[in-house]
Amino acid sequence: MELIELRELQPEPRPGRGRLERANALRISPARRPGPGAHPDPRLTAAPGGGHRFEPRRRGLHTWCDLCGDFVWGGGRKSLQCRHCSFTCHYRCRALVRLDCSGPPGASDEDDGNEQVLEKDTNVDEPSEWEKTELDQTQVEQRIKEYNSQINSNLFMSLNKDGSYTGFIKVQLKLVRPVSVPATKRGPALQAGRPHSQGVKRRTSFYLPKGTVKHLHILSHTRASEVIDALLRKFTVVDNPRKFALFERSEKDEQVYLRKLGDEEQPLRLRLLAGPSEKVLSFVLKENETGEVNWDAFTLPELHNFLRILQREEEEHVRRLRHRYARCRQKMQEALATRTPG
Repeated sequence: MELIELRELQPEPRPGRGRLERANALRISPARRPGPGAHPDPRLTAAPGGGHRFEPRRRGLHTWCDLCGDFVWGGGRKSLQCRHCSFTCHYRCRALVRLDCSGPPGASDEDDGNEQVLEKDTNVDEPSEWEKTELDQTQVEQRIKEYNSQINSNLFMSLNKDGSYTGFIKVQLKLVRPVSVPATKRGPALQAGRPHSQGVKRRTSFYLPKGTVKHLHILSHTRASEVIDALLRKFTVVDNPRKFALFERSEKDEQVYLRKLGDEEQPLRLRLLAGPSEKVLSFVLKENETGEVNWDAFTLPELHNFLRILQREEEEHVRRLRHRYARCRQKMQEALATRTPG
């Protein structure tokens, strides 16, 4: 089991033997970016990707291109999506796709398919009542003791002197679309590097293996957005973090519910409130397909660029409308000219 440690870099005593969270955890920080190699995806070929069945994208208005990584405007008018593997790209990027389609769901995906039928995405960012519970320091300490007494591993929670606490969360990466990493001569090997936008020739796409799970060692005040960033850094994914969202998953009355976490929500706090049971609460990383865009997350140059794109699209739309109405007006005038009064 491989762990990712996501916490502030602070001096700490030399790790003791037998402490799993310290001995085996990976520390993700700007000063150290581990990136173990991975076998190239066999579906990545030098020839154009085969097996895709691209159609105009209908779900949601905005997304990111899986090939070039740029923001896509206008939904189906600007982007295509494979019916089978959900690979999404600009119309202009279609001819550059090199990754073969993962194919329609088969017999091996039967279990996943059954769960998908049960899943209900609430699309509501509002936490449930028990998640709004506020705990004082004494209650936090008591909850941590109860939590540690219920787990069957040594992935304990620990209370710090400053009142914060650390612990582990498990995140299931349930991604349908491929992710992109920096291209290398050896193919889509996972090389160390911080996610950032790159051109088409510098990106390589691949599908994450199904059932991928990562454990993260985090602080109580670690935010959901920071968890996403850490997972992307772990796989050296260069896709925009806004392409993904962290969901909480819960089971109730034979129904599976998903709720997208807000950027500022604290997953470890939710883990403590819910207890260790994964039926009550677990975390899933999925594509952010709600169609919502947090414009505050973009930089000023990006927003200015988006405004210029909007202006060009608006001007083009107005030009086409004027041209169409001018033609209609011309036809009517020609029809009137052929008729004699009376």
